[in-house]
Amino acid sequence: MRTCTLCNAQSPDMAGSCVKCGADLSQHSTTAMALERLRDNPRVSKIRVIASGDCCPACLDAAAEYSKEEVPQLPVPGCSHPLGCRCFYEPFLLEVFP
Repeated sequence: MRTCTLCNAQSPDMAGSCVKCGADLSQHSTTAMALERLRDNPRVSKIRVIASGDCCPACLDAAAEYSKEEVPQLPVPGCSHPLGCRCFYEPFLLEVFP
């Protein structure tokens, strides 16, 4: 499920727009906003896509470390898990403490 950051409604993984307010979920979903924050953070050098232990083959293929410019958006296209895509982003930090 994708959560809209404008109205907090949940839409199916593959929905392009929010079922309640019609917002573009490629820009206004919680995962899209998380990705933007990671890209904007100067301490983050790379971004990892982490998949759950019982993930589908598409998510298993996407689980890797990416440059900020190449990281794919979530949910993973082609995810076939019955509960939907449960992948998430994890930052690779240059420094842990300021």
